[in-house]
Amino acid sequence: MITLIKKLLALNHTSEKFDLDDPNTTLVHRDIILSKPFLKKIYITWYKDLMDRTQNLPIDKIVEIGSGGGFIKDVYPEVITSDIMTLKVCDMTFAAEKMPFDDNSLGAIVMINVFHHIPDCKLFLTEALRVLPKGGKVIMVEPYNSLWSRFINGKFHHEPFDVRATWEFESQGPLSSSNQALPYIVFERDYEKYNSLYPNLKIKSVSFHSPISYILSGGVSMKSLVPSFMFELLMFFEKIVSCRKFNMFATIELEKI
Repeated sequence: MITLIKKLLALNHTSEKFDLDDPNTTLVHRDIILSKPFLKKIYITWYKDLMDRTQNLPIDKIVEIGSGGGFIKDVYPEVITSDIMTLKVCDMTFAAEKMPFDDNSLGAIVMINVFHHIPDCKLFLTEALRVLPKGGKVIMVEPYNSLWSRFINGKFHHEPFDVRATWEFESQGPLSSSNQALPYIVFERDYEKYNSLYPNLKIKSVSFHSPISYILSGGVSMKSLVPSFMFELLMFFEKIVSCRKFNMFATIELEKI
């Protein structure tokens, strides 16, 4: 039944038909997001939340990591965009584990669905501490662990979701390798370990959200199941029902102290 549903809803451009590590696939995903009104509104909502959390930074320099599939610069042109792959839509090319910025030179690092693709997240967190001054932030939207999210991702998503894994995984490519459970592992399951390793990069908040809207949007691989005019109604509903036990995503805010 699940296989039949996926076949019926699959877009012509699906992750299964493309090499995820090909830069052109990232651009295809970007085009899909921009062409699907409901999905585009979700991203705009996420961007607004990220940017609302960047008020009163010590430095007015914000960098997005893994920008290629998104369009944050269309909404917030002051953001410096980057990706691990060279893409015409991004300002810079670099890996999150080795950022080409001076010490204490960035006000904030923002990212959407990127952290769980970083094969050694400790290197990234160490780099974040280096490039951020006191009061600087890392703000990310990431898949998160709940009974609901494990069921949905296990049935409909190609990426692994292993809550028993370590902080590292073997990388076969920048996008084809991942563990969607990594944010939960680092910031919740191994909370004490994280605080021991990064006492100066405080977990300021973990906000749960989007238990159904992203699913109904179809993401970048399936057809949308809802018209865009229902967006506000669904957002209102999700604000009421989103919680630790019922979510698909979390916005995680870290601050250097």
